[in-house]
Amino acid sequence: MNAVPTALAGVYAIEPKVYGDDRGYFYESFNAARFAALTGAAVEFVQDNHSRSARGVLRGLHYQAAPRAQGKLVRVVAGAVWDVAVDLRPESPTCGRWIAEELSAANRRMLWIPAGFAHGFLTLEDGTEFLYKTTDYWSPAHERCIAWNDADLGIPWPLSGAPTLSPKDAAGTAFRDRGA
Repeated sequence: MNAVPTALAGVYAIEPKVYGDDRGYFYESFNAARFAALTGAAVEFVQDNHSRSARGVLRGLHYQAAPRAQGKLVRVVAGAVWDVAVDLRPESPTCGRWIAEELSAANRRMLWIPAGFAHGFLTLEDGTEFLYKTTDYWSPAHERCIAWNDADLGIPWPLSGAPTLSPKDAAGTAFRDRGA
């Protein structure tokens, strides 16, 4: 496993070591000791989530407010996404900045997004399956959503038309109004 730092402190692109032969392949998608050694983050995951989406579905930008903030380790097992993390940490010099990574079943990359970030993704293929581990349980009372098309963030989503959104995501708030 390799952890590649991104432009946002604490966010890493994770590249697993893949062992392949004529039978197929094998890789360890998570190892707590190795993950902690590479990222400095000793995490305990408490919930696994799995979504399946058609091409053009945009989910996010989601986060949970303290004290139920979540770290997420995200990956794709079928299809591809354009995955985005937005720094929400008020004390951070990169607050309001974002990074994006293409995650796919083919490249097997993962993204570690610690607590203090919003997260969203756009599916690039039909039948995309997205998996993520979280460091805290889903809490509807702490759940928040920033508008995917917030002008202050200026995220250039690779869209060929309007995305498919849930009602919750369509009603996302402005980045500057995010509060706690």
